[in-house]
Amino acid sequence: MKKRLLIVLLSVTLLATSLGKSAMAAGEYYWPTGVQVTAPAAIVMEATTGTILYEKNIHETYYPASITKILTTLIALENCNLSEIVTFSKNAIYKTEGTSISRDVGEQMTLEDTLHAVMLGSANECAYATAEHVGGDYETFITMMNDKAKELGCEDSHFNNPHGLPDTDHYTSAYDMAIISRAAILNDKFRAITGTSKYTIPATNKHDEPTYLVNHHAMLNYYHTSKYIYDKCIGGKTGYTQAARHTLVTYAYKDGMTLICVVLNVDTTENQYKDTKRLLEYCFDNYQMFNVVDNDADYDIGSVLNTTNFTVKAPYFTIDDQAMIILPKTASFTDARSEMVPVSNEEGVVGRIDYYYGDRRVGFANVLYTGAEVEEYSFRDYKEAKTEEDRVLLVLNAKVIAVVVIAILLLALIIYVIIYLKRNINVIRYEMAAKKERKRKASQFRGAEFNKRRRRR
Repeated sequence: MKKRLLIVLLSVTLLATSLGKSAMAAGEYYWPTGVQVTAPAAIVMEATTGTILYEKNIHETYYPASITKILTTLIALENCNLSEIVTFSKNAIYKTEGTSISRDVGEQMTLEDTLHAVMLGSANECAYATAEHVGGDYETFITMMNDKAKELGCEDSHFNNPHGLPDTDHYTSAYDMAIISRAAILNDKFRAITGTSKYTIPATNKHDEPTYLVNHHAMLNYYHTSKYIYDKCIGGKTGYTQAARHTLVTYAYKDGMTLICVVLNVDTTENQYKDTKRLLEYCFDNYQMFNVVDNDADYDIGSVLNTTNFTVKAPYFTIDDQAMIILPKTASFTDARSEMVPVSNEEGVVGRIDYYYGDRRVGFANVLYTGAEVEEYSFRDYKEAKTEEDRVLLVLNAKVIAVVVIAILLLALIIYVIIYLKRNINVIRYEMAAKKERKRKASQFRGAEFNKRRRRR
């Protein structure tokens, strides 16, 4: 009850308090734009904050080809255990074409092996088998793909297969692929798979020999040629069909910054890697990350969440110490403005501080409920006792209270008697003297009567 009350009151505080630091007038901020690429559509997004650092035709729709498999893999990881066994159906083998690892009908592999084949080897039959396994049937999985895209906030996409083979009803945009790729890289299991350079699938019920996989992404692996190797690359996915041309998603990391680069409809393999490296290097050179807790003294939780009728102290709420924002290297942390936003639909999160640089949202920090307990008064209703210890304490308390009540009543009775006696002492004395006199006279009378009877004799 106390937790709910604190959260409700804090939400009211956040809603009533819009805190800013140095609101910038329009046009007073610089956002780097000095890079050009051949790709018809491209985007660079920072994964932690979701901030778009570079954009070109990001809402134009194109065929995605095999970068579709990022979404397929993400859904599988969110809904299944990697140790589950995937069985390859006739449809998985015969309704796919193009890149494969030559599986057979009835072949069985763990989901972990299957997803490595999907992401590293771009195996279409493995993507199809994954869809059937995760969805229960193929059509259900397609529905799951579009539902997940909608949940993530995609605006321009429709998915009609799990592998990316040509389909007029299967398309996406650079923006949507960045959103999907961001959700994927924030998943630890996906991060491990996409960052794997080489992988070995052990022998199966249909193959006596192991199957060796190498990651098709040439910035991570020497699969194509060493000239594309990029030491900051931590994973990604390639794609190609004649309809889609070259598509590429790349993850790169440097100085606390995880970048997602998507290029679509590129004419050559060389240009997709050149464009990607150019964009990544430009963003690493021109942006930097700031830790909110280390830089934002204004949001000391012990003082900022106060109102005239309610004070929140540090033990109960705190700011996420992992929260980051991203800014151009020409800007400082104080150039960003901030706004408080109440949050009610996320466990343990009671508010959020959104940061803006000009009109761009450059990051956020969650206000977290710490779970600290308020010290309670020891008396509790018996009906609320939940443990044997509680019940024993309550019984003992009841006995103590009964003894105290009886003692108070006895003391009150004694006091009443004393007061009563003090007020009526004279009457009592008179009655006692009168009673004594009556006894004396009665004794004298009995003595006189006895003497009379003796004389008569």
